[in-house]
Amino acid sequence: MTGDRRVHVLVVEDGDEYLTNLSTFVAEGMRYTQARSGEEACALARSERPDVVYLDMRFDRTPVEALLGDLVALTARFNGDVARARSFQQDNQGMFILRALRDAGFRGPVILSYDFASEERRFRALSSRDPALSYCPDYADANQIRRTILKAVSG
Repeated sequence: MTGDRRVHVLVVEDGDEYLTNLSTFVAEGMRYTQARSGEEACALARSERPDVVYLDMRFDRTPVEALLGDLVALTARFNGDVARARSFQQDNQGMFILRALRDAGFRGPVILSYDFASEERRFRALSSRDPALSYCPDYADANQIRRTILKAVSG
């Protein structure tokens, strides 16, 4: 980004950890807005038009009624095991939110806060369908996060 314009990052998470860390340690040149659910993320992406979305993968603190994804279909996928279906829904909520953001028209870059190092094949498949997708491990330091954000918004 050039000039005095700050990079607007929409942080989507079910707690405050990412927003706190980003606004404390990756603050220079950045402006943050937070969403706590997929529905809120879609609304903010439309109204705020962020430069990039920083998206948590796991949402285990979100009320179940706010989770995206069809629990009935997931339960069928897990042979009627509602607990396993709900766990999958929480563990992969970031993917459901990503799909909702794209369906809502957000075409900008999305950074998943997740470590795909041991799942490179999975990430290649995801990013082949969504070239504006990248990831940053949730244990990354401030410099790595800043580089990932700036790379995402620079194209």
